[in-house]
Amino acid sequence: MSGSSRSASSAVDKASPWAEFKPPLFIVGSARSGTNLLYDTLLSSGEFANYRTEPVVFDLLVPKFGDLSRRRNRVRLLSVWLRSYQFYLSGLERDFIAPRVLNDCNNAGDFIVLVMNEIARRQGVSRWAVWGPDNLLHMSAIASTIPTAQFIHLIRDGRDVALSLTKKSFIRPFPWDRARAHALVVAGLHWKWKVERGRELSRALKDRYLEVRFEDLVLNPRKTLTQISTFIGRNLDYDLIQRKSIGTLISPNSAYRGPDGKFVSEPVERWRTYLSRPEIAQLESACGPLLGKLGYALEFPARRPQTLALKAMNQLYPTFFSLKEWLRSKTPLGRFVNTNRLRFDAVPR
Repeated sequence: MSGSSRSASSAVDKASPWAEFKPPLFIVGSARSGTNLLYDTLLSSGEFANYRTEPVVFDLLVPKFGDLSRRRNRVRLLSVWLRSYQFYLSGLERDFIAPRVLNDCNNAGDFIVLVMNEIARRQGVSRWAVWGPDNLLHMSAIASTIPTAQFIHLIRDGRDVALSLTKKSFIRPFPWDRARAHALVVAGLHWKWKVERGRELSRALKDRYLEVRFEDLVLNPRKTLTQISTFIGRNLDYDLIQRKSIGTLISPNSAYRGPDGKFVSEPVERWRTYLSRPEIAQLESACGPLLGKLGYALEFPARRPQTLALKAMNQLYPTFFSLKEWLRSKTPLGRFVNTNRLRFDAVPR
């Protein structure tokens, strides 16, 4: 076992005064792919610790505060995290968790294990799960520091993802690509980059990794939950989940509202309603090969020659996305990562 694995295991032992915890579960995927829906489905089963926020450990805290084997970095992390909504929702006492992080934490895996194990212990459950789209890019680090971690990669039709990302303005194109048609393609390329990167990283995870289609979860939930149950070794009761529904199972996390002002909850193939045929053709020109590989039928199966602008976007944006992630996670520039996702404004005063 590697040094990082030993430190994660020791953190589990010290943080848990009772029976061994079952393998933690990480729900990953491109943004707007339904990771929150799957997470709330799992929480509704009653099998997992109820922690209704995104921990943002590997994708925010580590770039921001650096190597957690250094005590000064752990002190800096705690000075910020203890003021965050993430800490507030944990229900843990400052005097309880702070010494454990300072004394028993040597990496990001240790930190999340210490926190989540204690949340689970206090709620009387033996398992926890976390969600976070960007964890998809950190599966190797998570797997090496949490040796028992399992991963479910939720994959959604890239045309629906691109539509939602553009509606939410989550992906910012360069100034010359801000027209809707190009913005949709940029969002589609981000989906493609992220899904392909996740599938590449999954090769080393073997039986610790499962891919699930968002459309299967929505349209055929019983069968999909049976598949997930087999993967995690725990029966997920669909009828119980429906009775105990929480979060997005009650109020869809949709980017679209109907005529009555309520969020539209029919999320499958929404692109057929909201995209024009030229927009669909452009998106499929950029992302069609991956869509086809994943089993999604194309509206325009015959490949069309790409315009010079589209060829340039296909070259530029994946390189830009990779460079941006590298700068954030591998260089001191990560210290400048925005901490808004810690939601300080949501903490009751």
